[in-house]
Amino acid sequence: MAHDLEGKVFLVTGATEGIGKAAALDFAKRGATLSLVGRSKEKGERVLREIEAASGNRSVELLLGDLSKIADVRAVADSFRAKHDRLDVLVNNAGAVFDDYQLSADGVEMTFALDHLAYFVLTTSLLDLVQKTPGARVVSTSSGAHYTGKINLATIAKREGSAGFSAYCDAKLANILFTRELARRLAGSSATANCFHPGLVHTGFGLNNGGLLKWAIGWIGPLFGRTPEKGAETLIWLATSPDAAKHNGDYFHDLAVARTNKAAKSDELAKGLWSLSEKLAA
Repeated sequence: MAHDLEGKVFLVTGATEGIGKAAALDFAKRGATLSLVGRSKEKGERVLREIEAASGNRSVELLLGDLSKIADVRAVADSFRAKHDRLDVLVNNAGAVFDDYQLSADGVEMTFALDHLAYFVLTTSLLDLVQKTPGARVVSTSSGAHYTGKINLATIAKREGSAGFSAYCDAKLANILFTRELARRLAGSSATANCFHPGLVHTGFGLNNGGLLKWAIGWIGPLFGRTPEKGAETLIWLATSPDAAKHNGDYFHDLAVARTNKAAKSDELAKGLWSLSEKLAA
């Protein structure tokens, strides 16, 4: 594979398994300087060695952090900034679904904290690098689950005791609204922001839960799920394709702009979510 990404710097969250790992390997094989973000030192170092061995690329580093914690997200951003003065591609991919209600260390419902607020804090913490890097891109993993998502700005951060798949759907809607407002704020620079639905992918996603949710995911994934490599195709395309650079603020599935629900098209809701996220991150 041609080393067409040499000289470019990529930061990928959720890079130690699934579509994040598949995309990171592709970027490494193409010569990118790569920062992988993971929570487990042991697992992260193992994946780093695997990527180095498979790609022959030694410009790969591991940044450790629990992205459900705002302090850890900021620490990851600071560690990245200490080593790099540019950011060509930021991939916001880390995420999970939590069947049982729990709050993050910052008092935010866990799914919303990890699947949305981490995207927001990491991106805004590094936004100046994105804006000054020619042709920079922010790519965020959303989901078709957003179709049933709803955003009540007054309750979304706490959810009043509710969690489960509905919280995941709401957070995936938040990813699209975040992308919409980020794209608006990037206007005037050469940077772009887009998000995508990877499809149903057979990975370890959701298996952190117990009960019916774990059973359903464990049964459906092997039967109907696509491979992580297939799920990562649109991510890789958005991060590297010249054609993708023509888009800003769009939602994709299988390399094409896809339909969203009505709420995802609301500029007012996107701006309101941004303001709420600023308050939560303060």
